[in-house]
Amino acid sequence: MTEFWLISAPGEKTCQQTWDKLLTATTRTNNLSTNNKFNIPDLKVGTLDVLVGLSDELAKLDAFVESVVKKVAQYMADVLEDSRDKVQENLLANGVDLVTYVTRFQWDMAKYPIKQSLKNISEIVSKQVSQIDNDLKARASAYNNLKGNLQNLERKNAGSLLTRSLADIVKKDDFVLDSEYLITMLVVVPKTNYSDWQRTYETLSEMVVPRSTNLLFEDQESGLFTVTLFRKAIDDFRLKARENKFTVRDFQYNEEEMKADKEEMTRLSTDKKKQFGPLVRWLKVNFSEAFIAWIHIKALRVFVESVLRYGLPVNFQAMLLQPNKKNMKKLREVLNDLYKHLDSSAAAIIDQSAMDIPGLNLSQQEYYPYVYYKIDCNLLDFK
Repeated sequence: MTEFWLISAPGEKTCQQTWDKLLTATTRTNNLSTNNKFNIPDLKVGTLDVLVGLSDELAKLDAFVESVVKKVAQYMADVLEDSRDKVQENLLANGVDLVTYVTRFQWDMAKYPIKQSLKNISEIVSKQVSQIDNDLKARASAYNNLKGNLQNLERKNAGSLLTRSLADIVKKDDFVLDSEYLITMLVVVPKTNYSDWQRTYETLSEMVVPRSTNLLFEDQESGLFTVTLFRKAIDDFRLKARENKFTVRDFQYNEEEMKADKEEMTRLSTDKKKQFGPLVRWLKVNFSEAFIAWIHIKALRVFVESVLRYGLPVNFQAMLLQPNKKNMKKLREVLNDLYKHLDSSAAAIIDQSAMDIPGLNLSQQEYYPYVYYKIDCNLLDFK
């Protein structure tokens, strides 16, 4: 399970007692969850008005930062061409896997100085993550253009003989070049019609050079043949060929153009390789930064919400629960029993949602008598 429930409850006589009580209820007898203390430092409380406003702002910021974290993770998967194992090992926070980072969370005093007000800290995060989001858009756009152009060229060099580039198939020797009267044309012939072609090509129109056909290349369906004829017979030959299910390719042998195509492909391929390493490094670093920022936002939300709900002086224990997948419903019930005395209106909401009153979609609100936020470390949406 990569899902965590970040909750807080008021300190009993001491915060340790709150912690012990949770452990007894959720792990000692029934193995409902794996629990860790979640350490939040002594942050500056500020005024009640500021806290109320900040509560809404942090909710929006949380959603925004989470979306950026997911975007960076998903783009990492796209760049690494979806080799799942490689993606996970590149998605680290502070050099450790995400579950380890979350369960051993320590506030980063250097990045987010706790002498600053809560509003300032949230603005630092907002600015930092917006920058990552903008940089990602620019880098992704440049790399995607390169990748798209390369794929288009690769597509031109693959596919059926009717449409694919012929630059890597034909050679100068295959053509009569620089003749005032003669021209060599390329014809795609289905494999089932080879014998028809050999039997009829000389008589499809007047002025076809006898024995001038050669098979240059085959794919699964058809073959590419040359044929040499007089220039004035081109239109007639093309028409008769089509009537016999042979397709004349529009192609003029031009060494310069073909060389340019090959060079362009080499250039794009080299550019893509050159950009790949630095891009993956950037994604790794900035994924880590964004993820760390996201968990700090969760910590801020728990702090603000706990002060608003449980009052001053600051006295609450933040706890990180990793639910046992089979027992999630049971864990929710145990937590509600443990903390329902904190907020009778929340208990009423829970009772109502249990009854599922039509038109009253209260179960969607995820409001509990204790402070609760979900953290899901599974950030990849593999198609």
